[in-house]
Amino acid sequence: MCLGSITYARGRYGRRMAATTSEVLGELDRLLGPERFEDYCVNGLQVPGRDEVTTLATGVSAHTDLFEMAAAEGAEMLLVHHGIFWGPGVRAIDAVLARRLRLLFENGIALVAYHLPLDAHPVVGNNALLAKALGAERLEPFALHKGQPIGFIAHLPGEGIPVGELFASTARVTERKPLVFDAGPALIQRLAVVSGAGADYLEDAARAGAQGLLTGEVPERAMAGARELGLHLIAAGHYATETFGIRALGEHLAARFGLRHVFLDVPNPV
Repeated sequence: MCLGSITYARGRYGRRMAATTSEVLGELDRLLGPERFEDYCVNGLQVPGRDEVTTLATGVSAHTDLFEMAAAEGAEMLLVHHGIFWGPGVRAIDAVLARRLRLLFENGIALVAYHLPLDAHPVVGNNALLAKALGAERLEPFALHKGQPIGFIAHLPGEGIPVGELFASTARVTERKPLVFDAGPALIQRLAVVSGAGADYLEDAARAGAQGLLTGEVPERAMAGARELGLHLIAAGHYATETFGIRALGEHLAARFGLRHVFLDVPNPV
C-alpha cells in the first residue's frame, strides 16, 4: 500500500502540451551538466519508456511505491534524485529489481535520475534552495567532490542568525524536527549546506570559517567531530533535505515544455 502524497502543477501555458523524451533529456543535460561530475550512479536516462511526455512525475527516490504512484498518474516520465542503478552496474536481476522494471516497462514510464548534478546546481539544486529557504543572502561554492563543489556556504543576514531561530527555521522548511548537535557559537553567519549524507564535510566547514553544517543524515562519529571542531551540526533528514531540487526541476520542465507535473511525496524519516 502506498502512503505518499501528490502535488500537482501545470505548465505555464495553461493546457497540456507534449515534448519528446529526447527534448526533455537534452534540457536536463544542458541545465545540470552531468559530465562535470564523477558520480556514484548513472545520471540521465536509466530505463527507457515512451517517446513522448505529457505528464512528468518527480520524486526523491526510485522504488516500487513511487513507480505505482507514477503509473496511477499516467506519467510517461519519472524524474528522481536517487535512481535504481548504482556502483559498477547490475550483476543480476533479483525479484525486487524485476518488479521495479516490470512496473516501468508495463506502464511505459521512462526513469531519469540526476544525483550530484542536482545537489550542486546554484538555482534548482537541493543545497542552494535549502540555503535560500533559510534566508541566505549569498552562496559560496563548497564541498568538493573529486574537484567539483556540490554544496554551498550560506551567508546569513547581518551579524548572523541566533542558533535557536536557525534550528526552528530548519524544522519549518524541511517539515521535520532535525537532529541537532549544538556545539557552536550563539550566532551563525556562515552555514555550510550539504544535503543527504554530508557529515564528512565537517572539517572542510571549519576550515571555511562556517559556524555550522546542515546536512541530512549523520554517522555515529559525527557528534564527537562537531564538538571537537566547535561547530553546530544539523541533521534534517536525507530525504527531507533533498525534496527541494527535484520538485524545482520538475517545475522548470513543466514551464519549459508546458507539461503537467506531479510531485510524488513518499516521506522517509531517514
